[in-house]
Amino acid sequence: MTIFEKIQYTRSGKRPTAAAYIDALFTDFIQLHGDRRFGDDNAVIGGIAMLGNTPITVIGIEKGHDTKDKIQHNFGQANPEGYRKALRLMKQAEKFHRPVITFVDTAGAYCGIGAEERGQGSAIAENLYEMMTLKTPILSIIIGEGGSGGALALAVADAVWMLENAYYSVVSPEGCASILWKDPAKADEAAQALKPDAGNLYELGIIEKIIAEPEDFSADAEKNLFFHTLQKDLADAIRPLQGMQTDTLLTERYDKFRKVGAYDRNHH
Repeated sequence: MTIFEKIQYTRSGKRPTAAAYIDALFTDFIQLHGDRRFGDDNAVIGGIAMLGNTPITVIGIEKGHDTKDKIQHNFGQANPEGYRKALRLMKQAEKFHRPVITFVDTAGAYCGIGAEERGQGSAIAENLYEMMTLKTPILSIIIGEGGSGGALALAVADAVWMLENAYYSVVSPEGCASILWKDPAKADEAAQALKPDAGNLYELGIIEKIIAEPEDFSADAEKNLFFHTLQKDLADAIRPLQGMQTDTLLTERYDKFRKVGAYDRNHH
């Protein structure tokens, strides 16, 4: 598949959403609600759970499945209260020394008038700032769409993983084509230029791991093996992060993001 074909497949609705990952990978999940400022946002789900014997805070951007479900979850486009709820849960995780695992699947943050009036930009910026210095391990997985600041607000992590057909980009291919060429039909060309796919982002050092996908998520045997493997990989990844000194953890997280976009005259 071309990069744009992968993006179209990612958007197809035939893949597990964040809720499915939480259900398959964790036990004893207790969902928590509200940002303690305005209200609850169903586009962001989160709470506390167990990964094996390890207490975890888990947060995901949920798109929903059928039309009614998608409307309830605002098609995975979070309002400011969604990001503030996520931050509240992350600060709670820091207090109790629980690692944080996030699942990202969003075309972008919601850009409605109400969202802007309630401080969408500042909510995203506050998450970026706070996650960079959160004194507990963070691991983020891009499971579908990783659109702009709406995705980054849950992906400032010690390790960022991506499913092989997911994408992670500052702008959608259609948006990029509309800006550069005034023609959204050139989205395929824009996707090639943006390089938002897992292979390119891994080579650029923006993500740390590409997760192989089953050929058919609707086949139970393939899906169950996929989740079993991912569950083990998560446990293996969280363990060494928990064992790190806090200063080392924060320094390595900061250095990871400072390297993004660095220019090397010998390898340009």
